[in-house]
Amino acid sequence: MKKIVSASLVLVLCAWPALAQDWSRWQSAGWPQWLGPDRNGISPEADLFGAEPSFEESWRVQGGKGFSGLAVVGNRIYTMYVYSGEEYAVCLDASNGEVLWRTRTDRMLPERQGGDGPRTTPAVDGKLVYVSSAYGKLYALDSQYGAKKWSHDLVRDFGSKKPRWGFSTSPLVAGDLVLIEAGGTDGHSLMAFDKISGKVAWNTGNDELGYSSPITATVGQTRQAVFFTGNGLMAVAPQHGRILWKHLWTTSHNVNAATPVFIPPNRFFISSGYGTGGTVVEISAADGHYEVVEIWRNKEMKNHFATSIYYEGHLYGFDGSILKCIDAATGAEKWKTRGYGKGTLIAADGHLVILGEQGNLGLAQATPEGFVEKANTQILHSKCWTVPALADGRIYLRDDKEIVRLNIVGATQ
Repeated sequence: MKKIVSASLVLVLCAWPALAQDWSRWQSAGWPQWLGPDRNGISPEADLFGAEPSFEESWRVQGGKGFSGLAVVGNRIYTMYVYSGEEYAVCLDASNGEVLWRTRTDRMLPERQGGDGPRTTPAVDGKLVYVSSAYGKLYALDSQYGAKKWSHDLVRDFGSKKPRWGFSTSPLVAGDLVLIEAGGTDGHSLMAFDKISGKVAWNTGNDELGYSSPITATVGQTRQAVFFTGNGLMAVAPQHGRILWKHLWTTSHNVNAATPVFIPPNRFFISSGYGTGGTVVEISAADGHYEVVEIWRNKEMKNHFATSIYYEGHLYGFDGSILKCIDAATGAEKWKTRGYGKGTLIAADGHLVILGEQGNLGLAQATPEGFVEKANTQILHSKCWTVPALADGRIYLRDDKEIVRLNIVGATQ
C-alpha cells in the first residue's frame, strides 16, 4: 500500500497560461539553458545518428576552470569560466569558438575537492542572459554585448551563505520572472525576480541551500516550479511563490545536487549520493491539499551530481561511477556498465550522449534491453564534470581547460 509521506498547505487551482508553459520553445532547436530547451536533458532534434556514427572535431579553443554548462542559442555559446584568475561570463562564436565578449562576475572560487571556478549554467532569454556566480551574485547581462543590466548579491542582500562547494543552482526563466534557489534567511530560500527590471517579485521558504537547479512542470492544470533544496523537494506556484507541497529528503552536507526529473503526468524522481539513493514520488490533489506519495525508494541510482534522464519509461544515469538504466515505475535495475567514471549524459534521437569524467565521449542506444554502445572516442584530457550540449546537429563539450565543437558523422538525412 502506498504511504503518504507529506502534504502541502493549499491546493492552487489556477493554471499557468499556455504560452508560459512553453516559454522556451521559440528556441527549442538550440540549447538555451541548463539541461537544454525543456530542462530535462533531452534534445528534440532528430535524424542525428546513422548506423555507424562518429564524431569529427570542428574546432577547439582554450577555456578555463569551472563546471558551468554551455548554453547555445543561434550562433552564440554562453558559459562561465576562470580567466586571468577571476570568474567571467563568456560568449563565444559558435562557428569558430572565438570569444565575442567576457564580463567579470566575481573573484575565483578556489575549491580543492570539487575544483575551482563557477558551477552554474547561463539561461538565455532573448536579449538577456542570466548568470550566477560561485559566490552567489546573480546578473542579467545583455546577450549581445555582455553589459550588466541588473544584479543582486544573494549573500549581502538576502542573508544567504555560500555553501561548502559554492553556489551551484542555475537560474530558471519562467514567464516574466527569473527563479533561483537563493538560500537566504527570513523567507528568502527561494526567490523570483522580474526578468527585465530585476525587482524582487516574491520570496518564500526557509530551506537550507542545496546544489540543484529548479525546473518547471505542469501537474494537472497547475504550473509548478520544483526545487530540490538542501532539505528536500519543494514545489511553488511560479507566478507568486505560494508553496504547494514539500517532500523531505536528507543527504550528508545538504548535497542534493542532481536536478529533479519530471515523469509525466504527475511524478518526480530525485536522487543523491553519499549512500542516500533515489525515489519516485507521485503528486495528487485530495480534499483541497496536495498529497505526496512515495512510489518506490532504493539505492540503485545514487546521483552524486549528474542528473538522470527520463526516456520512454526508464531512467538513465550515474550511480556514482556506474552508468545504469532503471525502470522508472519500479526502481528495478535493467542494466549497468562502467568506463565513464562519474560522467554526465543527455539524450537525443533515441540515443544517450555520454561524457566520461576523463574526457571520453560515448554514444549508446537509449534502450532498457542492454547497454549497446555505438561509439566511444577520447575528446578531452582534463576533468569533465560538465554535461554535453547539443544544438543544430552539433555537440558541444568542455572540461576545465578547453571547449570543443563536434560534428556528427553519419547522420541520417
